[in-house]
Amino acid sequence: MSIIGPNEILFLLQGLKWTILLSAIGFVGGGVFGLLVALARTSAWTSLRRITAGYISVFQGTPLLMQLFVVYYGITLIGMEVDAWVAVTIALTLHASAYLGEIWRGAIQAVPKGQSEAANALGLHYVSRMKDIILPQALRLSLPATVGFLVQLIKGTSLAAIVGFIELARAGQIVSNQTYKPLLVFGIVGAIYFVICWPLSLYGARLENRLAAAAAR
Repeated sequence: MSIIGPNEILFLLQGLKWTILLSAIGFVGGGVFGLLVALARTSAWTSLRRITAGYISVFQGTPLLMQLFVVYYGITLIGMEVDAWVAVTIALTLHASAYLGEIWRGAIQAVPKGQSEAANALGLHYVSRMKDIILPQALRLSLPATVGFLVQLIKGTSLAAIVGFIELARAGQIVSNQTYKPLLVFGIVGAIYFVICWPLSLYGARLENRLAAAAAR
């Protein structure tokens, strides 16, 4: 029976590096496309709202595990060869854009209509109205839910193992198979996830309490 030594710990940390990188890319990429989705969902064009509503429904109504599988093998079926890294980042970006788009759509619509009416009265065009008035307020309203989704996204990266990508959870499985100490190894893996996610969860809860306190005034 092998022991967990420096090599095994370094291997877990290597997996942690990819978990953090995947989460960051998925969140940033999903944020960029999610903003476009949110703007489309709140646009005056009915067709655009319906298309993006269908897009959101697809990604919210199917498991992330299946989305990773479909992106990885679907791209291969159309004749394009991609490695697991590219497939996972694409899938996570699409997944995040759907969820963040819906979160931010709700936040945009939660901004009092009087703000938009005042902007229209001042003659501000759409870009200025959204950039300077609506989006800053919507971002503040959506912060708790956005942080909460980031926590879910970090944990969701553990599903990347389905396409052979070695992130933290997969690295833990490999080390467990080598050392025959699954409880110890996955205890360490779980502790690492906890150290990352728990502070974010506390931060999200604190933001939510602040918003509730501000609304009660």
